[in-house]
Amino acid sequence: MDQLIRKFGVVPVVAIDDVKDALPLGDALIAGGLPVAEITFRTAAGAEVMRVLSAERPDMLVGAGTVLTPEQVRLAKDCGAKFAVAPGFNPDVVKAAQDVGLPFFPGVMTPSDIEGAISLGCRVLKFFPAGPAGGPALLKGLAAPYSHLDLRFMPTGGVTPANLGEYLAILAVAAAGGTWIAKKDVIASGDWAGIEANAKAAVEQVARIR
Repeated sequence: MDQLIRKFGVVPVVAIDDVKDALPLGDALIAGGLPVAEITFRTAAGAEVMRVLSAERPDMLVGAGTVLTPEQVRLAKDCGAKFAVAPGFNPDVVKAAQDVGLPFFPGVMTPSDIEGAISLGCRVLKFFPAGPAGGPALLKGLAAPYSHLDLRFMPTGGVTPANLGEYLAILAVAAAGGTWIAKKDVIASGDWAGIEANAKAAVEQVARIR
């Protein structure tokens, strides 16, 4: 899964309020060359959006975000999510994901977080909140002692087109979480052309960097 995530370089992180917007969103991302999305559980529509996208757009890599409980892990799996992401490290949630065979990226911000995740077999970790925590410089230093373990990180929170290159220059980074690609208000307004343009620009930027 980490190699597939790395291929994209950016994973759109999406909070979506209305299920009717699921397919137009997916189509905009696909048209922009970025057929991947982390659909968060921060809205009531999140689970059904995952279900619709997984069923109707099978070529799209759909993940679940803001996964906080074992119950949400099982729901994400049932809805067709191919991976799940959390803002923090909760051993119970990690174990639930392992039980159902769902690749899981727990959130980390300290060496202790990383070592806890390593102890449960996690190898792809969400660095969150990336910007407030210290940005690329902190992540580079944080990842260094574990470089021999081949860990991969997905920095999220405060990542923008302006600093994306700094994150992707870190060898341990698989991809960055991109909240700017399909913002909640832009989805609600139906600006699918804008989302497609954002996705296309992100793809082009990743290609230039990597």
